[in-house]
Amino acid sequence: MNTFLDLTNGIINDLNNYLWTYVLIAVLIVLGFYFSLRTRFVQFRYFFEMFRILGDRETVSAEGKRGLSSFQAFCISAASRVGTGNLAGVATAIATGGPGAVFWMWLIAFIGAASSFIESTLAQIYKVKDKDEFRGGPAYYMERGLNKRWMGILFAVIITFCFGLVFNSVQSNTISLAFNSAFKIDKLWIGITLSVLTAIVIFGGVKRIAHVSQIMVPIMAVLYLILALIIVMMNIGEVPSMIKMIVQDAFDFRSASGGVFGAAIMMGIKRGLFSNEAGMGSAPNAAATAAVSHPAKQGLIQTLGVFVDTILICSATAFIIILSGTNTTKNLDGIQLTQAALTEHVGSWAPSFIGLAIFLFAFSSIIGNYYYGETNIEFIKNSKPILFVYRLAVIGMVLFGALVDLKIVWNMADLFMGIMALINLAAIVMLAKIALAALKDYRDQRREGKDPVFYSDSIPGLTGIEAWEPKPKHNSEQEKAQ
Repeated sequence: MNTFLDLTNGIINDLNNYLWTYVLIAVLIVLGFYFSLRTRFVQFRYFFEMFRILGDRETVSAEGKRGLSSFQAFCISAASRVGTGNLAGVATAIATGGPGAVFWMWLIAFIGAASSFIESTLAQIYKVKDKDEFRGGPAYYMERGLNKRWMGILFAVIITFCFGLVFNSVQSNTISLAFNSAFKIDKLWIGITLSVLTAIVIFGGVKRIAHVSQIMVPIMAVLYLILALIIVMMNIGEVPSMIKMIVQDAFDFRSASGGVFGAAIMMGIKRGLFSNEAGMGSAPNAAATAAVSHPAKQGLIQTLGVFVDTILICSATAFIIILSGTNTTKNLDGIQLTQAALTEHVGSWAPSFIGLAIFLFAFSSIIGNYYYGETNIEFIKNSKPILFVYRLAVIGMVLFGALVDLKIVWNMADLFMGIMALINLAAIVMLAKIALAALKDYRDQRREGKDPVFYSDSIPGLTGIEAWEPKPKHNSEQEKAQ
C-alpha cells in the first residue's frame, strides 16, 4: 500500500511541477494584470465601498425570494478560504521557498483580486432560482453565458472532486496533525470525530452552513489576528528588517541557480492561490447565493475576501514564523512549523491554541468546501440519491485525510486546483465584457447618488438570465419625463 501511495505521489508531483512551472503561474499573473487594467484596478478604487456594502441586507424579489445577505455569502466563501492554507500552507511556502514566498503571496492577492471581482460578478449575473434561495457559479455562467454546458459539467465534476473530496482531506489532515501534536490524540479518533461533526452540519443544508460560518469565521479570524498583532508589537523593533528580508529574498537572483528563487515564486503563488482562491472558480459559488440589488456588490465583497485572507491572515502567520526564526529549522513543515513558531513567542500553551485555531479554521473550510460540491452536483443533475452518495464520500474523505501522509494530500490538492483554475480563467476571459459592463452600470448609478439596482436588460443583448427581473416600464417612462 505504501509503495502504491509513493508511486502515485511521485506521478502527481511531476504533473504539478510541469503545470505550475510552465503554465499556471504565467496565466495567473498575466490575467490578473489584464483584469486589473480593464477594471481600472477595481480592487483599490472601491476598497472602502467594499466595507460599506458588507452590511447590506438581502433584497426580496417580487416572488419573495430572499437568498442570503452579503455578509452571509461573504462568510461562506471566507469559511472555505480561511483554512489550512492560512496556517499550514503559509508555513509550507516559507519552509520550501524562504521568506520571499510571502512577497509572491501578496502579489498574487493584489493582482488576483481583480480576477475575483470578475468571476463573482458573473456568478451573480447568471445565478438561478433554487426554491426560496439562489445558486450559481462558474458551471452556471459557462452554460448560460457561453452556451457551453459541456464545459460547465467538466468544471462541476472537477470542483466537486477538488473541494468536496481532496481539499477536505487536506483540512482534516491538518487538524489531525495539529491535535496529535498538541494533545497526543490518536489520529483515528480525530478522524471519526471530524466525520461525525461534518455529517451533522452538511445534512442541514445551505442555511445551516451559512449560520455556522457566520459565527465561526469572524470569531476565529479576529482572535488569531489579535494574537498575531500582540506578537508583532512584542517584536516591533525587528519588523523593518523582517519586511526587508521578505522583499530581498523574493528577488534573490543569486539563489536562482540553486532553485530557491524559483521555489519562492512557485510556492508563494501556489499557497497564495490555495488560500485566497482568486480566479480559481470556488468563491463564485458562494457569491451566487446572495440576494443583492446589483451583481457588482458581490464582486466587491468577494474581492474584500481575498484581502482579508491573504493580506491579513496569511501575513499574520508569516510574521509569527519569520519573527520566531524557526523557519530555518530543518524537519519542520506545515502546521508543526506554525506551532513551533508560536511556542517561541508565547510558550508551551501555543500548540494547544494552534490546535484549537486550526480546528476552527479548517472545520469551517470543510463545510464551505462541501457546499461548493453540492451546488455543482445540482448543476449536473438534481438528484437526492446522488447528493446522498456525495455526502457520504465527503465524510469518508474527511476520515481518510486524517490518517494519510501530508505530502500526497497536498500534491493532489495542488494538481486539481491548477486544472480547475485554468478552466475557470478561460471562461471569465470570454465573459469579461459582461462583468465590465455590470461594473460600469454600478459606477454610473453610484455617481448619481443611487443605491445601484440591476435588471435583466441593464446590459444590452444579455441572455441566459433567470434570477433578475426586467426593468419596470413605468420607471423608464418617469426617467424620460424627468
